[in-house]
Amino acid sequence: MIISIMAGGPEGLWPDLKRYKEMTDFWVGVDRGVWALLENGIVPKCGFGDFDSVSKDEYKVIVQRLQHVDLYASEKDETDLEIAFNWAINQKPSEIHILGATGGRMDHFLGNVQLLQKESVLPYHDEIDIYIVDQQNTYTVKTAGSYEVIAMEDMKYVSFLSVTPEVTGITLTGFKYPLSDRCLEIGSTLCLSNELISDSGNVSFKEGILMMIRSRD
Repeated sequence: MIISIMAGGPEGLWPDLKRYKEMTDFWVGVDRGVWALLENGIVPKCGFGDFDSVSKDEYKVIVQRLQHVDLYASEKDETDLEIAFNWAINQKPSEIHILGATGGRMDHFLGNVQLLQKESVLPYHDEIDIYIVDQQNTYTVKTAGSYEVIAMEDMKYVSFLSVTPEVTGITLTGFKYPLSDRCLEIGSTLCLSNELISDSGNVSFKEGILMMIRSRD
């Protein structure tokens, strides 16, 4: 099962929704993201949020159109997106794609990125492929192990950043700039803007948490 979550980020940064319409089994809307989906002909099965970003009339339509709407108070310990994300993880899908989570306020953007890095979320990365996606980038997190990286024609750049103080034993094969058993420290730009030289490559590392970003110019 593939779950796609639409948050309320700027429309100009959304990826192509046609692609996600074809691949998504279960749509979830977050606050203004629910209305954004409805405007694009997608009826999410659930909606989460305080819905302070929609009008009263829009909220009435949302309640009428959706099978399930969870309304939360504006003052709470989790963001609307975190609530929706935690719910999605508990459904045990094979993939989660988070759209509309970049752009706008920097605090929201960084908070959204760090959702994937939470200690409580890290074990799920072994079972669920979790991505934050926008028009220009796809972001995910990897725990220690070995991973195949498939070439994407529309996003040729592949970058790796350390989330933990160090990522040890990182090895890149099939890349324009290969590595063998290196240590990648947090803040290092060693692994920025790499490129695959064939249909696929491999990244492996022994310890740490690695951020992988696929990008287009």
